[in-house]
Amino acid sequence: MQVRTRFAPSPTGYLHIGGARTALFSWAYARRHGGKFILRIEDTDLERSTQDSVNAILEGMKWLGIDWDEGPFFQMQRLARYKEVAGQLIASGHAYHDYMSREELEALRQEQVKRGEKPRYDGRWRPERAKGKKPPEGVQPVVRFRTPEAGEVGWNDLVKGFIAFPNAELDDLVLLRADGVPTYNFGVVVDDLDMGITHVIRGDDHVNNTPRQIHIFQALQKNLPAFAHVPMILGADGERLSKRHGAVSVMQYRDEGTLPEALVNYLARLGWSHGDEELFPVELFLQWFDLAHVSRSAAQFNPEKLAWLNQQYLKNAPDARLAKLVEPELRKRAAQPAGGPPLEKVVALVKERAQSIPQLADEAMLFYASSPETQIIEEIDAETLKALRMLKARLAGVAWERGAIGAAIKEVVKASGLKMPQLAMPLRRLVTGRTQTPSIDAVLELLGRETVMLRLAQHLEGD
Repeated sequence: MQVRTRFAPSPTGYLHIGGARTALFSWAYARRHGGKFILRIEDTDLERSTQDSVNAILEGMKWLGIDWDEGPFFQMQRLARYKEVAGQLIASGHAYHDYMSREELEALRQEQVKRGEKPRYDGRWRPERAKGKKPPEGVQPVVRFRTPEAGEVGWNDLVKGFIAFPNAELDDLVLLRADGVPTYNFGVVVDDLDMGITHVIRGDDHVNNTPRQIHIFQALQKNLPAFAHVPMILGADGERLSKRHGAVSVMQYRDEGTLPEALVNYLARLGWSHGDEELFPVELFLQWFDLAHVSRSAAQFNPEKLAWLNQQYLKNAPDARLAKLVEPELRKRAAQPAGGPPLEKVVALVKERAQSIPQLADEAMLFYASSPETQIIEEIDAETLKALRMLKARLAGVAWERGAIGAAIKEVVKASGLKMPQLAMPLRRLVTGRTQTPSIDAVLELLGRETVMLRLAQHLEGD
């Protein structure tokens, strides 16, 4: 049997972290087993579903590298199929038309709450209770499922183990609304059957939906898919991840300078593990992923851990790729990369100091900002000023490459009797305006002889 998994988001917002991880796990399971991964858009929430959200979901998945084999399929294009299956369930006695108005249902729920009962439909239009009752005129009925009233329903969850619910806890759920649009639980079952889904991997907020769906599968006399409910994601405060915890849209992480492979690596480790491995490419993840090592307990989102992972991927990313990502960030900072040293070389020098693309651009600005306005001459003692002037003279005649520049600095340090930091720190501030940079000889090499000599001349009096 070929493994077939699916990701079925509702297009009522962007692709968020929780949805992205669900998609990642479903995709990885299919890839690991040589199966198919199907994308389905559950767009039956007519008030909130938008094309912009559809586009954002597709964009987020493509950016993460989560490719699908079939779809995207849209539920609103399948209304005739849901009506057909609802008709089959009515014909077999597993569903019925319910003529209860919204007002009646609301009144019933209020009475139940007053009595301290769980609000639920009372089954008044079940065929055995509605004999001889005439349907009211002008009311378009919904279709309800005839839920078994005794016994229990259970399944062996591939993450959580065996789960069971007493049927008495479940009322007769609506399958089709009066306008012919399916409810979530009905649409999911029909789609999973038609698309041959073998493994339903989704968030554990759907555990309570599963018994209802199992009843529908059984009423249709179809085999159940395997269910795997992955734990929810919590913020650092232990509450369910939400906007107050920071970025929750996948594309927001892209815009804030996270590399997609870093986010994929982080999401893979969010509730799943492979030994002690922390840093691994997606190719290894697809070889390793299994449901047996998905945690049963909630995962905690740690922005610092993601930032650390992103830093590791930035260090190892090709300089040409990073240069393309950094260039627009430099332009936001009013810099002209074409007017300075090659951006790839700059990126190679500074990337170990950055945790994101914007940070990388901040570091790179060292080479593209205008001459620093630093007034530190009065802070430099006479001995160091003398050494700086000596260095300026030496630099004027050396070959402009890192080794020769470094040798000239060391010679001046030795000749002046100073220690390296006593010369390097003021030199760094005079030339770059910063107190911290990569190795000063490498910085001077990339800035170029003309720029370095001009900046030294601007600050050192008596030249």
